[in-house]
Amino acid sequence: MLGLIHTFLNLVAPPFTFFSLCVFLPAFYLFKSFSYVLSSIFSENLQGKVVVITGASSGIGEHLAYEYAKRGARLALVGRRENALREVVDRASDFGSPDVLMIRADVSKVEDCKRIVDDTMNHYGRLDHLVNNAGITLLSILEDATDITNFRTIMDTNFWGSVYTTHFALPHLKSSKGKIVVLSSSASWLPIPRQSIYNASKAALLSMYETLRIEFGPDIQITIVTPGFIESELTQGKFLMSEGKMTVDQDLRDAQVSATPVAKVEGCAKSIVNSACRGDRYLTEPAWFRVTYLWKVFCPELLEWGYRLIYMNRAGSSARDAPSKKILDYTGAKNVLYPESLHTPEVKTD
Repeated sequence: MLGLIHTFLNLVAPPFTFFSLCVFLPAFYLFKSFSYVLSSIFSENLQGKVVVITGASSGIGEHLAYEYAKRGARLALVGRRENALREVVDRASDFGSPDVLMIRADVSKVEDCKRIVDDTMNHYGRLDHLVNNAGITLLSILEDATDITNFRTIMDTNFWGSVYTTHFALPHLKSSKGKIVVLSSSASWLPIPRQSIYNASKAALLSMYETLRIEFGPDIQITIVTPGFIESELTQGKFLMSEGKMTVDQDLRDAQVSATPVAKVEGCAKSIVNSACRGDRYLTEPAWFRVTYLWKVFCPELLEWGYRLIYMNRAGSSARDAPSKKILDYTGAKNVLYPESLHTPEVKTD
């Protein structure tokens, strides 16, 4: 009997779904467009709101701090690099934040994540936005790993760091009817070579927070951000390599980013804060990167073939010799497609 039920569903479910979507989608997207207009008109006022931003010492996190500061939010900025973080704290104050709390912490450690929330509540007494931004990038094919356990730090920082902080912030966000902004990545659906563990960590974030959105219901709004290539330490060439060490290598960056346009970080940060204030469910920046999801859904074989053709090279040769690097070098596209800061980047260190 159960077999007959599955056979029936195998026959009926696909055409039923197709025709249902044809009927439902036009009205649904009309409703979404109307809701978007309303949420833009009645966007959240951030004046005096308390915002925690992890990974705030550089890149997207740094510029999110400035964008929230311009709108009068009170900030708790979190990072591992004290000197770099202090510079961001000072600039955020200059941009208009009435109060900026600096918290030196490592989100891969559960005790540090608890301290982040405790210090924020002790200082401000409330929490309105939690921005889970901290992350690091891996650049290595799996078979080159000399010690696979070195890659645990990717999941510990990118995935567990967000989960830990969310767990401890949850009661305070519920109390304030607050919001969570989580920085996933378009790599959560794009199988970009040499980033397998990183891609997995971002896919885990996407799935986790989509599920939490259902569990939290209307108590906490969640905006999931899936950036493409943005002006940041990743596009400046800072990666975790196969031996487990952080390295800055612009040649490898060129091979990885290739001739893909890189969006400026200031515009990305502004879009993220606007999206959070509207209560958007998702944001992809730059917006055109969303079309890559369609290739993933409808032509996965073609997408995988293309990535292998462009990114992978013959066995035994360096990633610097990959076609993706040669395309960039031969065309000179870097001068047009990369922001000026990436031509001779200065990566923040402590």
